[in-house]
Amino acid sequence: MKAIILAGGKGTRLRPLTNDIPKALIPLQGRTLTEQVFDIYKKAGVTDIILSVCYLADQVINRYGDGKQFGCTIEYLKENPERGTAGPLLMLKEQDALITEDFFMSNGDNLFALDLPALLVTHQKNKAVATIALSHVEDTSRYGVARLEGEKILEFVEKPNKEDAPSQYISSGYYVLSPQIFNYIDTSKDFMMLERDVWPVLAREGKLFGFTSNAQWFDTGTPESYQQVEQEWKGV
Repeated sequence: MKAIILAGGKGTRLRPLTNDIPKALIPLQGRTLTEQVFDIYKKAGVTDIILSVCYLADQVINRYGDGKQFGCTIEYLKENPERGTAGPLLMLKEQDALITEDFFMSNGDNLFALDLPALLVTHQKNKAVATIALSHVEDTSRYGVARLEGEKILEFVEKPNKEDAPSQYISSGYYVLSPQIFNYIDTSKDFMMLERDVWPVLAREGKLFGFTSNAQWFDTGTPESYQQVEQEWKGV
């Protein structure tokens, strides 16, 4: 299986740390953030990685190369300018390089000690087009929260108070996608967001599912969360 990692963001909330290095290369527990994401996939036996890069892309490419020294095989999709969270799918479709089997995809700045094989089993059992790994949180007011019907995702409710939240599960930024996902990618557009342009359509069609997990999850996007991850991330 392949895994696409979104590693092109500017990491503006982490400046000045990301003034001169991309977020994919920020240090975390003696390694880089992206190496930690590699480990999540390698533990599940996934070593065929596509890195989507943009900001300071050449630094990322020079650091990770073909991936062999990190125990994986890496290909690159170089976005210029940024094309959104669906950008890698847009580029693959434009290049007529569609992935023809189920594949994983994740944000490069989220760490999640989830059971990827179980996520895949759930996805295939439900014959889903997309299955989002959902992380349990106590404070729902900071996130888009999943409204669920069984394992089916009906919608995401943006930043509800705890008493109004339809659940305590949010998107972890980790997904498994079927090849049919490319039917929902519009190459007449230069920029597409999974959250805005793809997930709502799949939800209306009953093809978007969730996989809930209470495993350790972190978003490293702010200085506060980055410091917390440095201290608390236990790995996979």
